[in-house]
Amino acid sequence: MRKKERALALIDRLKQAYPDAGCTLDYNEAWKLLVSVRLAAQCTDARVNVVVEGLYEKYPSVDALADADVADIEAIVKPCGLGHSKARDISACMRRLRDDFGGRVPDDFDALLSLPGVGRKSANLIMGDVFGKPAIVTDTHCIRLVNRMGLVDGIREPKKVEMELWKLIPPEEGSDFCHRLVYHGRDVCTARTAPHCEVCCCADVCKKAGV
Repeated sequence: MRKKERALALIDRLKQAYPDAGCTLDYNEAWKLLVSVRLAAQCTDARVNVVVEGLYEKYPSVDALADADVADIEAIVKPCGLGHSKARDISACMRRLRDDFGGRVPDDFDALLSLPGVGRKSANLIMGDVFGKPAIVTDTHCIRLVNRMGLVDGIREPKKVEMELWKLIPPEEGSDFCHRLVYHGRDVCTARTAPHCEVCCCADVCKKAGV
């Protein structure tokens, strides 16, 4: 099976299995997703969703968070791990939004990358989920699954995986496809146990299954 054909089949299978899959970080404003995705590094989305409640209660706007003492931010976000570096990045990012972008999250990929603490994964998440633009979010689930499924061959570097997937995934499907990989990676194609191929909706089109 050619990679392009496999990709389209996997999109179809995952769409049927997870029709409503979306971002598992809670947010109602774009800047809050920026904060949450930074906190999510080496932390579960579920924990981030709890921690940010306290953060936004104390600092309910870009301006408030930009003016906050970094130590105060760190005290709140510490349960997410890497509290000092995350607090520093969040503070610097909010100041850039306030000072350079009028308090609004830019809808330009390169502008997003210029923000402190924002890498390609975060920028793609914002582009896809907030602005509805083509996006490929190469998180750990995505990288693990697309290697197992046969869309990429032994590539682990996020940017390289992203570039390969852009060749295979229709632009309008990229963001949702990556969200569905997260759901599938948590429930079926797991990291800490053997993948549950016997109940996998993709078994008939997955390279690991010998297709």
